[in-house]
Amino acid sequence: MTLRRLAGFTAGLGAVAIAGAAIEANAYRVVNHDVTLPPYGKPLQLSVLHLSDTHYQRGQRTKAAFLESLTDLRPDMVVFTGDMVADDDGVEEFLDAIAGLLLLPGVFVRGSNDYFAPRRVNPLSYLVGGPRRRLPKLRRLRWQHLTNVLVDAGWHDVDNAIATVELPNLTVMVRGTDDAHIRRDIYIPGGDSGADLLLGVTHAPYRRVLAAMAADGVSLALAGHTHGGQICLPGIGALVTNCDLPPSLAKGLFMWPDADPGASPSQVGLQVHVTGGVGASPGFPLRAFCRPEACLLKIHG
Repeated sequence: MTLRRLAGFTAGLGAVAIAGAAIEANAYRVVNHDVTLPPYGKPLQLSVLHLSDTHYQRGQRTKAAFLESLTDLRPDMVVFTGDMVADDDGVEEFLDAIAGLLLLPGVFVRGSNDYFAPRRVNPLSYLVGGPRRRLPKLRRLRWQHLTNVLVDAGWHDVDNAIATVELPNLTVMVRGTDDAHIRRDIYIPGGDSGADLLLGVTHAPYRRVLAAMAADGVSLALAGHTHGGQICLPGIGALVTNCDLPPSLAKGLFMWPDADPGASPSQVGLQVHVTGGVGASPGFPLRAFCRPEACLLKIHG
């Protein structure tokens, strides 16, 4: 094969890969997880819809249709772990898409893309230098408007806050933090709450946040941010998490710190669920071997 033909073949292969990754970014799915927790109060039996990283922008009709369809799952409760929108122009479409979910009990935290509009990035920058902890100067979004609508609908804002969600025959205490990736997190401990389930909620699953939740007796922590790695390789999986968890924990259900070889030892184990998220980074809207997902957690205990 001549050099020119090799270059043409390589370029064609790259174009096919990019086209496939663009298609996969819209191949939404629902992933079910069975979560067994140790006895805490009364027996547990509930379903939680865990959503994250929709990064919604105006005109994303396929994504909006997927979000609308999630109401049919009839979860007992919705947890949204941030990066809901990516532009002020898409907020009203986003709210229309989740209108059915807003009729259900819910809690939420924000991610950096709820505060700031995205910018285009070099995807290779995620592979070097570790997670980016500082954002450049970016255009601020009207995050308070989105927050007000969600709260007026009855959802609890648990950014650096505690909330109690009363479900039929079940009380859930939620302790949350703001986005640890941009160092807005302040975990407020509460100790024994007397609730039937103690739930931790955060956007970015940094070790310091998980450690605080584990020390506080939280049974289950929910997070997003990682996009499941977004660009993964067959047989290898995620290459990065964009936080201080190892790539092997980019998504899914795991015990912490047992599953994290870099974590400090802890006497109390914490069950963690990290969702791969519904969207992709607006500056790099592709996914490879990492389909976008909403997760339905069926919790027993």
